[in-house]
Amino acid sequence: MNRLARFAGFGKHDEDNANTAVLTEDVPVEQMNAEELRDPIIEALRTVQDPEIPINIYDLGLIYRVDISPVGDVSIDMTLTAPACPVAGMMPIMVKDAVSKVEGVGQVQVELVWDPPWSQAHMSDEARLQLGLM
Repeated sequence: MNRLARFAGFGKHDEDNANTAVLTEDVPVEQMNAEELRDPIIEALRTVQDPEIPINIYDLGLIYRVDISPVGDVSIDMTLTAPACPVAGMMPIMVKDAVSKVEGVGQVQVELVWDPPWSQAHMSDEARLQLGLM
């Protein structure tokens, strides 16, 4: 057995009975709470852009709800600027892929919703400024 394996405890047996199972230590796994995941998820959402409007979908106001469970599963409600949007089939997949890459995120579910309908009122001030609407 090499030194690294010995250092990691491989092959270490219970001192009372050398023929018993190998000892293992419980190593706590650090989990982020839901609120710690919120900012990285929002940053991931900001990497997804609407192909028709050169602004990210978060600042465009297309993300209506982001729920994060205690185990890191994420549920997102989003909309599009119009029901006949040509990227309606692609956009939820792009959102899911972006959020899935965030460390600590488990399962991601994205639902496309149409109520309430999207309007410019959902846009951030930065997005309105970028589009010359302010």
